[in-house]
Amino acid sequence: MHFAQYYLDCLSQASYLIGDETTGRAVLVDPRRDIDDYLHDAEAAGLRIELVIETHIHADFLSGHLELARATDAAIAFGEAAETGFPIRRLRDGERISLGADDTEGVTLTALATPGHTLESICLVIREHPDDEVPFGVLTGDTLFVGDVGRPDLLSAAGHSPHDMAVRLYRSLHTKLLTLPDATRVFPAHGAGSACGRSLSAETSSTIGDQRRLNYALQPMPEADFVRLITAGQPATPGYFAHDAALNRDGHPLLDPGPPAALSLDEALAARDRQGAVLLDCRPSAAYTRAHLAGSLHTSLDTRFAEYAGSVVAPGTPVVLIADPGTEQEARLRLARIGYDRVLGHLSDPAAVLERTPGLTRRSRRIRHDELALERPQSQPAGAATAGAATAVGPAADGPAAAAPATGAQLIDVRNPAEYEAGALPGARNIPLAGLAQRLTELDPARPVVLYCRSGGRSVIAAALLEARGFGEVCDVVGGYEAVAAAVG
Repeated sequence: MHFAQYYLDCLSQASYLIGDETTGRAVLVDPRRDIDDYLHDAEAAGLRIELVIETHIHADFLSGHLELARATDAAIAFGEAAETGFPIRRLRDGERISLGADDTEGVTLTALATPGHTLESICLVIREHPDDEVPFGVLTGDTLFVGDVGRPDLLSAAGHSPHDMAVRLYRSLHTKLLTLPDATRVFPAHGAGSACGRSLSAETSSTIGDQRRLNYALQPMPEADFVRLITAGQPATPGYFAHDAALNRDGHPLLDPGPPAALSLDEALAARDRQGAVLLDCRPSAAYTRAHLAGSLHTSLDTRFAEYAGSVVAPGTPVVLIADPGTEQEARLRLARIGYDRVLGHLSDPAAVLERTPGLTRRSRRIRHDELALERPQSQPAGAATAGAATAVGPAADGPAAAAPATGAQLIDVRNPAEYEAGALPGARNIPLAGLAQRLTELDPARPVVLYCRSGGRSVIAAALLEARGFGEVCDVVGGYEAVAAAVG
């Protein structure tokens, strides 16, 4: 058997190539949109991809099923409950997919209907031989992760309550996955950092036995307790999720791998003013905070670039990249992986542009943890804190020309709800980065704003968003909550 896991760190996303080396028949599961690695590896292994299987309609990235179908003539398969805008093979619960010469030999996959994360979610049990008592492994999609289970709230907008989906998830886990032998390997669709769950492990595989013992959501408990546990504290949903789910369901243009065009400053500003393009600065945060074009948004390529970009840039918005030379193509590809294809180009030589145009250049306001006169950080129940004040805010750490916000600032925690509930700064209000763009009306642009996150990365992104939306006095805390908590013990 040929088995390969492809793990994409920047999206915490995994896809799988499974083939029978005797027959050369193969399937690809949960592919990303850029498919060259799959095609190269399949050819090198003497495999032909006959079927592309999606464990569910993904929301966090744009899948590559259409690209692979075009390149290989493979059929596309989903769970039986899936409704799509293109022809698919519907996999019934318990249906076997044989990659051998016939159904009595060779690599076999068995589809398990496991609704809960979505209605059409499936898992795929892999056996090297049809009669193997212990499967080689199970591809669990977004139903079961290492250390966590799928979130049940993504279909709320479609009228399916998190409670009802959590009930389905509980039953899928206990009547399907947990009936597999303990030695069965677990291969999920996501790892640590993904917004598709709450506390995913950095490990990209496990076993049913280990998850039965170690996964907090699989410990013995009544169904009602599971529902309460799994519907609380889920991360905020990035704004692009609904957009990607619709494209994965209804169809999307095929990936254009070409490099973005080089633009002069005048061309970049014209794209902004005439076409509504955003200037997206994807240089490292340190470079951005030292000098950036006024009104630009920011998310660095050395972070979860695409996810954060999808949180601050609305789907369908034209984009002009501000990137270090040689990184613009990587930025474009990573945006394309979440369906952001309207990249108009990239600013040529941004460092020189910023040096030549001081009138258009801004420096971020930042403060150190010791410039916040705060009490010891404390746990706060969700919703308990209101828009409060940093009781003393001094000069910005990076020494900007303008003074940092004064006493009475709105203190905003842009971490996820579970992080906030575990401990927050006194008086801080929780507005996660993923939902900040939709909740700006809750803030007063005439009052200073102080932002913080866990370690300082997300707060820079949030500050850039507020500055671009016309907030006058904005700063963020260098080192974030961790720095403050360490300082006060």
